[in-house]
Amino acid sequence: MGLVNRKDHSLSGKRAVVCGSTDGIGKATAYKLAEQGAEVIIVARDPKKLDKTIHDLPITGNQDHSMVCADFNSPEELEERISKVSSPVHILVNNSGGPPGGDLIEAKKEEFRLSLERHVICNQILAKAFVPSMKELGFGRIINIISTSVIQVIPGLGVSNTTRGAVANWARTLALELGQFGITVNNILPGYTDTGRLQSLAEARAADQGISVNEIRADWIKSVPLGRIGKPSEIASVATFLASDTAGYINGADIPVDGGRVGT
Repeated sequence: MGLVNRKDHSLSGKRAVVCGSTDGIGKATAYKLAEQGAEVIIVARDPKKLDKTIHDLPITGNQDHSMVCADFNSPEELEERISKVSSPVHILVNNSGGPPGGDLIEAKKEEFRLSLERHVICNQILAKAFVPSMKELGFGRIINIISTSVIQVIPGLGVSNTTRGAVANWARTLALELGQFGITVNNILPGYTDTGRLQSLAEARAADQGISVNEIRADWIKSVPLGRIGKPSEIASVATFLASDTAGYINGADIPVDGGRVGT
């Protein structure tokens, strides 16, 4: 029997850029990648949270973790600051908080512009910054943290559903273009995951419906075959696998991590 060697999952010698890395899924992913030996460059907009996060990251070898303070609401700022990150970069994890909830028909033009800039435009800026070094290496991993709304739209998240679908197709197109260079591009689709964003959505929905946050969460849990909300670390584990050599033949995939909800 062919057992997987633990070294196949090692990221020693790899450098990873992780966006939105001071909270939730992004923070958990930065931690897991560092735990597996990657040198991590964390990207977020809050300098205090960046400073705390970078000191929390594991050091298992010769990693020299670093940080970039940039606001994804300003693509120009992101482009300028990310240009200072030295090569090589082997792994890019695109992850950014979603827009506020609300019905699609009520959404304003500005909401669409901000959401598409934060996700599609900023993802493109990051890819253009790091794909050249990935091509030189003959190795690259672009991992996009999106949402199960790519498969099944979520009521009350009109702008988010639209934007996430755009990111998914952006990624699938890149997967076609970059596979020949040894670069894989994949999408992770988290379901209900215990993050600050999920709490905010629960609070907004509870206020709208005149019920408690616990009742909202209980309704969500009923829709999940595993009967619980996911943990950020569970999403991070999938991202870490996709970053490894072992996942080298996975490309252009949408991978739900949702306790089985979209399959029901």
